[in-house]
Amino acid sequence: MNEKSALMNATQNSITITVKSFATFREVMDTQLTLDIPEGSTIRTLLAELTGRYGGLGELMFAAPETLRDFVNILRNGRNIHFLAGLDTPLDDGDVIALFPPVAGG
Repeated sequence: MNEKSALMNATQNSITITVKSFATFREVMDTQLTLDIPEGSTIRTLLAELTGRYGGLGELMFAAPETLRDFVNILRNGRNIHFLAGLDTPLDDGDVIALFPPVAGG
């Protein structure tokens, strides 16, 4: 079973996480949402669910399939997933995931 279909399997034990979006991500998705997802899910699983749910999010977040755009930051409980296991960072009950798009300025 792939990770995305695992999200749809209601017979598994689930965990509850909170997702917060910032800046341009807020234009295409909720500012904050709470999700019940299967135990054993990863950031990759979560992003598959979110990009399927919110049209346009995938284009903002990914440069290519499975490749985050430069300077997209995803934090799990305040720690950047880049310093954890990247997209394979496991999720636990009660986690707070923050999604930050690249920031442009001048």
